Amino acid sequence: MTIEQRLISGIIDAFQQVYGKNLQEQEVQLKITRKEHEGDYTLVVFPLLKYSGKSPEITGAEIGGYLANRLHLITRFNAIKGFLNMTLDPSYWVGLLNDAAKNEQFGYIPVTDAAKMIMVEYSSPNTNKPLHLGHIRNNLLGFSLCEILKANGYKVVKTNIVNDRGIHICKSMLAWQRWGNGRTPENTGIKGDHLVGEFYVMFDKQYKREVSELVAGGIPQEVAEDEAPLMLGARELLRKWESGDRETIGLWKMMNGWVYEGFDTTYKALGVNFDKIYYESETYLAGREEVLRGLENGIFYRKEDGSVWANLANDGLDHKVLLRSDGTSVYMTQDIGTAKMRFDEYRIDKMIYVVGNEQNYHFQVLAILLDKLGFEWGRGLHHFSYGMVELPSGKMKSREGTVVDADDLIEEMVGVAVRMSAELGKLGEFSEEENKKTFRQIALGALKYFILKVDPKKNMLFNPDDSIDFNGNTGTFIQYTYARIRSVFRKAIELNVDQSAGIAEGIIPCDKELELIRQIALFPAVVREAGEGYSPAVIANYCYDLAKCFNQFYHNITILGESDECKRNFRLILSDVASRNLKNGMSLLGIEMPERM
Repeated sequence: MTIEQRLISGIIDAFQQVYGKNLQEQEVQLKITRKEHEGDYTLVVFPLLKYSGKSPEITGAEIGGYLANRLHLITRFNAIKGFLNMTLDPSYWVGLLNDAAKNEQFGYIPVTDAAKMIMVEYSSPNTNKPLHLGHIRNNLLGFSLCEILKANGYKVVKTNIVNDRGIHICKSMLAWQRWGNGRTPENTGIKGDHLVGEFYVMFDKQYKREVSELVAGGIPQEVAEDEAPLMLGARELLRKWESGDRETIGLWKMMNGWVYEGFDTTYKALGVNFDKIYYESETYLAGREEVLRGLENGIFYRKEDGSVWANLANDGLDHKVLLRSDGTSVYMTQDIGTAKMRFDEYRIDKMIYVVGNEQNYHFQVLAILLDKLGFEWGRGLHHFSYGMVELPSGKMKSREGTVVDADDLIEEMVGVAVRMSAELGKLGEFSEEENKKTFRQIALGALKYFILKVDPKKNMLFNPDDSIDFNGNTGTFIQYTYARIRSVFRKAIELNVDQSAGIAEGIIPCDKELELIRQIALFPAVVREAGEGYSPAVIANYCYDLAKCFNQFYHNITILGESDECKRNFRLILSDVASRNLKNGMSLLGIEMPERM
């Protein structure tokens, strides 16, 4: 039983004994005491006055007195207005520290055979362009969410759906046919996904020129956009692809192959991976079959032009096209097929889609369509909707080539790490190989933390120079704190300090020590909160608070210079557990922690 559960149980018992009233557990509002007040835990008394029939101060004092007499771990209390602040016996905190020291996975729930399975889809790139800053936020959120769910005791399947078919890749294919002149990644030295992306941008520029010329000739804008020769050519390639034309399929495989090699390089650099990758070219047929089944069963309807639609008016929405008049599929068709294949292959209890908030409507519709098709798990899917990443210059546009490329950004971050470390005189005494590894850890730690510390639902502004700071709310500050702690233990070895004790005994912690233990003790609850709320930001901000708390302890308390062996041993244990919490917490964000900085 956790301390929170013991306190809540005691409060329920107190109301029964003092006022003869039966409280429900959910009625008890127990919080961490605010720093400006004395105490460890605070009971919010206001909602309970209806049971006591007395003032907030009297109710708090009577419940506090009862608890202090029955729960010996409460040493003192104070009732301020509608808040009962309770202080726990220091021995409780020392015991908690010892328990944490003995548990390498402190804060994590072990995954058992009976655990529920959650599948998380993230990344979901198109094969017409390289990964960019927006994809980075998606990949980092998805990967971190998976790690957090595993820490909460779930079985997790990390999955990716690659949008490898459709009009987007046909645009790049047509541009390569027209203006490629046989260019390949091998003969140009250009990374494959970058090369294909260049042709996508090239298509858009030429297409806009054609549309402008048609409009200048008197053709309406919408008609010009629909009938521009390049767009007609791209649609013809899509038709040939769906009809199985061998030459078209061969070109498609070649160019997608270039992109996949590029993606793999970027994923490796970011430190993200997948357990299962699906391809739209394989799943859209399954979706098409489901749509046709729905049509046959009267769930969907066909228009005069041959297109197939879903009428969602009774669900408060509009009509949604599922198959175009030429028989080609839309994204919704593919997602229906992918969902069916996933649930056929895995015994999934929950499906989570990590996709930007511009697709909120799409997933609302997907859930309804799956439910209409008879899949009982349809309504239970969860859209992990997140905000967009913007730059100081504004939004990014792939067609116009104004995106921040993921590979370029990673290397830019490494450059910023090298420059700022040099300015501060860091890492000078280490080998070139160790420096190179550490610079990359700092760069990726800064990038990941900067993105993940923000509430996923919010839009965010990204500036690389703001993300690396050895003193601010950054991944670099947390990494530096961890390295500082590990340096204490290297120094202890040099001084031949005995570190074998393993547990602390007979210690009454001072205020700074108690404050650090309390921060350590929050970790299990923080992991639970992050899992329940699907929020890596909760973990990120906890790690920052813990790093700040340790630095205050470090600057005020002597560790290795302490002459009392028991106190020194206690502080080493306290430092070690703090460093482990930092390392485990940051690992949930996909961030590596350098041993030296």
